[in-house]
Amino acid sequence: MNKHRKWTRDELLLAINLYCKIPFGRMHSRNPQIIELAKILDRTPGAIGWKLCNFAHIDPSLDRKGASNVSKLDREVWGEFFDDWDSLAFQSECLLKKLNNTEFKFPDDNELSRKAGKDIKQTVRVRVNQDFFRRMILVSYDGHCCLTGISTPELLIASHIKPWATDIKNRTNPQNGLCLNALHDKAFDRGLISLSDDYRVIISKKIKYVKKEPEKQLLLRFEGQKITLPKRFVPDTQFLAFHRNNIFQKI
Repeated sequence: MNKHRKWTRDELLLAINLYCKIPFGRMHSRNPQIIELAKILDRTPGAIGWKLCNFAHIDPSLDRKGASNVSKLDREVWGEFFDDWDSLAFQSECLLKKLNNTEFKFPDDNELSRKAGKDIKQTVRVRVNQDFFRRMILVSYDGHCCLTGISTPELLIASHIKPWATDIKNRTNPQNGLCLNALHDKAFDRGLISLSDDYRVIISKKIKYVKKEPEKQLLLRFEGQKITLPKRFVPDTQFLAFHRNNIFQKI
């Protein structure tokens, strides 16, 4: 193990990949995920942890900063990743699989086997990125719905603020995400609720005029409430504005 060898672009991509998947407070050499990546890259856990802290220093979504010993290549690769989440998330996941000598596996692999080559590649990419996005969002929100506090994983959805089909470039951007429970995810997706720029819940008049009490209670009770913001990757207000202007049912 050469402690002084320079970091490569591929190694930095894998470090950013891991940075997105672990809580800010667990970027230390005892973290099993850091130890695992250290083995893959033939580096020390301390070196991996320090590199993650470097990325915390240049992460614009954090209101606190990590280590400041950031290299030019660190900034370049981070900027590349942050500017094209969809491509770089998939690229880093493919690198990780290659170094682990494993393949992507999905519950319905039989369905994939019936697709043509190009369709298979596109389907794999979509599913890999969806999983990456979900892991980032749940970690960022500490495994809790930002509205209700529900923490049962099976009930949590990594919701897109700007829909998946609308903005390919930001499909995997964590600042385009919210952690919501299944009910409020559906309400957000259908425009029955939205968020203001100061992250307070807005309720559609369509719900206010509904006479069915359960629906009103499950949604109206949160009107004006500020969501619990994530520890990093705070939702971008530009995405919130898009949701209010294009999806939210104002009448």
